[in-house]
Amino acid sequence: MKDFRYIDGVSSLALDTDKCVGCGSCVDVCPHRILAVRERKTTILDFDACMECGACARNCPVEAITVTPGTGCAAYLVSVWLHRLTGRKIDAACC
Repeated sequence: MKDFRYIDGVSSLALDTDKCVGCGSCVDVCPHRILAVRERKTTILDFDACMECGACARNCPVEAITVTPGTGCAAYLVSVWLHRLTGRKIDAACC
């Protein structure tokens, strides 16, 4: 799903590097692989590729990541991805 994007500049993803302990839990669960641990801190590699599923925030043990699931319309992105894979039209309106 690396190449799927919604609208640039609308993601609610936020990272508090002061709170981050660099455990990598967020990196492990991100379906778009937009996060990485560098120099013992998480960094956002591609802010606009975030589909706002919220997995990173839910798995951060120190609440260093916040995101409002649905703002970037994960349902829409997943429906487009499934359509491209299967060729079937998947109805999913954007939020």
